[in-house]
Amino acid sequence: MIKKSLHELSALLEKKETNSREIASSFVARIDELNPKLNAFITVDRERVFAEAAESDARRASGKALSKFDGIPVALKDNICTEGLRTTCGSGILRDFTPPYSASSYIRLREKGFITLGKTNMDEFAMGSSTETSFFGPAKNPYDISRVPGGSSGGSAAAVASMMAPAALGSDTGGSIRQPAAFCGVVGVRPTYGRVSRYGLMACVSSLDQIGPVSRSVDDAAALLAAISGHDYRDSTTACRGVDFASPVGDVRGLKAGVPEEYFVGVSTNVKEAVMRAVGELEKLGAKAVPLSLPLTEYGVAVYHLIAMAEASSNLGRCDGVRFGYRSPNAEKPGELYARSRGEGFGKEVKRRIILGTFFLGSGSYDAFYLKALKGRALIARELKEAFRKADVIITPAAAATAFALGEKMGNPLGMYVSEILTVSANLAALPCLSVPVGLDDSGLPMGLQVMADHFNERKMLDCAKAVESICGVPAPRL
Repeated sequence: MIKKSLHELSALLEKKETNSREIASSFVARIDELNPKLNAFITVDRERVFAEAAESDARRASGKALSKFDGIPVALKDNICTEGLRTTCGSGILRDFTPPYSASSYIRLREKGFITLGKTNMDEFAMGSSTETSFFGPAKNPYDISRVPGGSSGGSAAAVASMMAPAALGSDTGGSIRQPAAFCGVVGVRPTYGRVSRYGLMACVSSLDQIGPVSRSVDDAAALLAAISGHDYRDSTTACRGVDFASPVGDVRGLKAGVPEEYFVGVSTNVKEAVMRAVGELEKLGAKAVPLSLPLTEYGVAVYHLIAMAEASSNLGRCDGVRFGYRSPNAEKPGELYARSRGEGFGKEVKRRIILGTFFLGSGSYDAFYLKALKGRALIARELKEAFRKADVIITPAAAATAFALGEKMGNPLGMYVSEILTVSANLAALPCLSVPVGLDDSGLPMGLQVMADHFNERKMLDCAKAVESICGVPAPRL
């Protein structure tokens, strides 16, 4: 049961060859078996899982299924609010927070009958690229538990790759879905900014965050993305756009695939060869490779982190021990309460980014740093927009190398930041992009290929990814 895709589980339910409770029981048993080793889940409410499964079975028995996916469990990253279910954002300051409302993306899943399997581990407030900054300890890579699963949506990627969940939702601020998907050998999609409502997503960087699916196939990713997409009156940044990508066909005949030279600088030999081999196979299927140059790529990391730290410092002001979050018992005065609550509740990386972000927004630094970063963002977005005049999609590696060892980069924050160079530009330009597996390297670790498309062109992106999936792939981890 745990090896089945969303579509395969749906077919079994429609044929009455299984029921929602049996499916839920299989995944809960898998979580009980593997989560102590992988630490992919922070919270699993078994009573809630089986109650929702019973409701789904009753609906199907009466012929009132909410959708073809009614009764199938999915996991959610722990920064997506779920009413009545603990949502921590991977942080000590929210260790006991239970939201009084639900995120729009979660509401839409429930409206289609999906079951809430649990909340997955993540870097604290989505600040990290390895899931090692989590208050609840690091998640681990199912292909090698001595290595990271990527971040910040590492728990979602690890849960899907290890078959503890058939699919999951993550959030992508600078590559936080695509990089862990590449490290764990699964499909991860960041939609166009505005395609999915951010209402109920605990903000890290409001102008960059997007919720997206993690799955074991492109078809499942497309279906899950279609389920959560659409305009939301509670989020003024959502767009009124129809969904035409729920069933990608994988036809790439006549597709112009841009290959930018800058995205292959510093990339490991195994990853570069795998990506270029996939490009060659796409050409055999009728696509055309188009060489591109994107010289502003090298500035993406600096621009991204200036903006990200500035917005994060503003967003996290609400976690002060009074309005939200952990309240220190060791304070007597208001100023001391704020300082102690934040000092005891936030982790090292979050504190670093709050301090730097506050500095970037200061009166003596705003023009020199933050304003300049906004100008850089506009230039990067313009450069990518021009590239899509020459190509339908852009193909690059999703990560420069395969998963690194636990603890390898924790003492080198700049090294961790630079590892995001292949993913941040798409976020700065608000573009849709995804990671799809393209094989294993010499040490048996997954490699990912990134497909980027123009705004609201998810259909072309998913068709290209499905074609890649048909010629590449990775075996499941041995656990």
